Amino acid sequence: AWLARLQLQEQERTGIKTLKIRFNQIFGYYIEVTHSQAAHVPADYIRKQTMANAERFITPELKEMEGKILGAEERSRRLEYEIFLELRQAAVTLIEPIQQAAQALAELDVLAGWAALAQERNYTRPELTDTVEIEIEEGRHPVLEQRQLATGERFIPNDTKLDPAANRLIILTGPNMAGKSTYIRQVALIALLAHLGSFVPAARAKIGTLDRIFTRVGASDDLSRGQSTFMVEMNETANILHHATEKSLVILDEIGRGTSTFDGLSIAWAVAEHLHDEARALTLFATHYHELTELTTSRPAIRNYSVAVREWNDQVIFLRKIVPGGADKSYGIQVARLAGLPATVIERAKEVLRTLEEEQHDTNGQPRLPQRPDPSPPRGRSPSKKAVKTWAQTDLFKQEEKA
Repeated sequence: AWLARLQLQEQERTGIKTLKIRFNQIFGYYIEVTHSQAAHVPADYIRKQTMANAERFITPELKEMEGKILGAEERSRRLEYEIFLELRQAAVTLIEPIQQAAQALAELDVLAGWAALAQERNYTRPELTDTVEIEIEEGRHPVLEQRQLATGERFIPNDTKLDPAANRLIILTGPNMAGKSTYIRQVALIALLAHLGSFVPAARAKIGTLDRIFTRVGASDDLSRGQSTFMVEMNETANILHHATEKSLVILDEIGRGTSTFDGLSIAWAVAEHLHDEARALTLFATHYHELTELTTSRPAIRNYSVAVREWNDQVIFLRKIVPGGADKSYGIQVARLAGLPATVIERAKEVLRTLEEEQHDTNGQPRLPQRPDPSPPRGRSPSKKAVKTWAQTDLFKQEEKA
């Protein structure tokens, strides 16, 4: 404000309407006048610099104010630090009540947030018990539910019952993208929220006291340490098997998928048996190995559940509902179609799948895959206009194969 008043004052005193008061880091504050107005500069102006189009001046009054302005910031910082030191010294004498107040406010903040969340999202108060069990009615995933509501979709709730006697380990089968991973994770999240002291996204929840929640989900590697995706998966699985107890909750998503089919199935089978027999942990085991559903015939506390689907016009419709019993197939080809694989690849996959499912084998015991027509003509012959035989069926092919 002072500089603005000085500029207006000097414009009126000198009659130079283009006179400006400016500032830069090198020269500080100065009065700038164009060369065309230099003749009107008063005698008390002290020339400081000549520019191509203007002259720069200072006055004793401006120089004095410059010192006050530039020194004010440093004085302000020094004064602020002095006040801070005084405040810090006063706080030291009250450290215990300040920490108690901070702790109380932190707890109040968390509890108030949970209360608001429970009211806004229709959460319910869980029943916590000293027994080892999980019983959830119409459980929902706290994150995905909100995402679906934001897009106008309805989240499908599901029930869960885990107990040591009859439902210790659930084998969950079903198609890709049907909701297996969502289901097992929502159970873990509901159990975790209940242990924290929050209400939970469910119509009713009875949660026994757990010592830990173990998870083995997703696919990631650690190449910098020489560990493949499968090795990381096995490391995490090993940690679970060594530390899970009968008071633990374990969720496993696709154990054994990083190696050959028989290897993966064998590992998944043995892991399920160990969790049932040795660790005796409450376990949700999502898998595409339908063979694992046979474990119910030899293990009393294993149960089969699957995600309900419907087929219509060679399309798969996901119902998102968990129902008793195992799934008969994984509908991977239908999901591949949804992902946009070429139609020729989809049709070929169907042919191979039919052959594998019918267990057709050749003389060497290997699956006899359906022959695919060779798009190129036989060597030494011109392409025939009459596509009567495939290349694999011609006499020339058979002769070369025999040779």
